[in-house]
Amino acid sequence: MKPDTRNAVLGGVAATLVMTLMAMYVAPMMTGMPMDIAALIAGMLGVGWGVGMLIHLMMGVVLFPLAYVFIVYARLPGSPLVRGLIWGVMLWVVAVVVVMPMAGAGFLMANIGGMMAVMASLIAHLVYGGLLGAIAGDGAELREA
Repeated sequence: MKPDTRNAVLGGVAATLVMTLMAMYVAPMMTGMPMDIAALIAGMLGVGWGVGMLIHLMMGVVLFPLAYVFIVYARLPGSPLVRGLIWGVMLWVVAVVVVMPMAGAGFLMANIGGMMAVMASLIAHLVYGGLLGAIAGDGAELREA
């Protein structure tokens, strides 16, 4: 059984909100540098900040939760929470190895805080994945209905 798609999108809303707030307020305290996800995306794509934020929200609320439900969930071990945490780590690896260098932040975020930024990013992605997995569930509520 896979998680409920509606719950996954709701999980994506909660997880993206918390992750975005962490990037705005917690990461700068850890790294001493501001972390503006929308600005990174906007700069990478050559679009305005608002478009960068819209893309960030669409990925976190729609794209990643649907990929989790339809592609990733059945291939991961463990409870919904553990599966979500693994998904968060998978997203983090892609972010720090592929996306951040493309955005000018350097490999493993070397240009925007180095290891402190990498650790802040890992924590944020674990929170994102954990919330997504926990809220999306395992479809048990569908069997009980």
